[in-house]
Amino acid sequence: MNPVVHFEMPAEDRRRMAEFYTKVFGWKTEQLGEDMGNYVLAFTTDSDEKGPKKPGAINGGFFQKTGDMPAQYPSVVIAVENVKEHMKSLQDAGGKVLGEPMDIPGIGLYVSFLDSEGNRVGMIQPSRPMQR
Repeated sequence: MNPVVHFEMPAEDRRRMAEFYTKVFGWKTEQLGEDMGNYVLAFTTDSDEKGPKKPGAINGGFFQKTGDMPAQYPSVVIAVENVKEHMKSLQDAGGKVLGEPMDIPGIGLYVSFLDSEGNRVGMIQPSRPMQR
């Protein structure tokens, strides 16, 4: 199976959103630089360089909401071994790929898509081999 490994949520004000989730749920956040699209990482559980220490737990992030991108809603990210193969599979099953895969340095190859019900979802081919 391909596991859910990350979640994402759009934000009009990433700093305000980070403060909200820190105050309400105790999450830790980290603002990345321009080279990473000013993405904000959201840590919901203790983690190390391999990811969450607690089995089944996931972390996420906040991206800037803009007027030129489709389907900016909260979503989950699914890890796959080959993004291009899964892009074909999801299109064959009635999904729609949103743009081209992008390389996130040190993380992996990422692309968003709409599933058969119109839900925005992401998938990533991690840079590191997936642990099964």
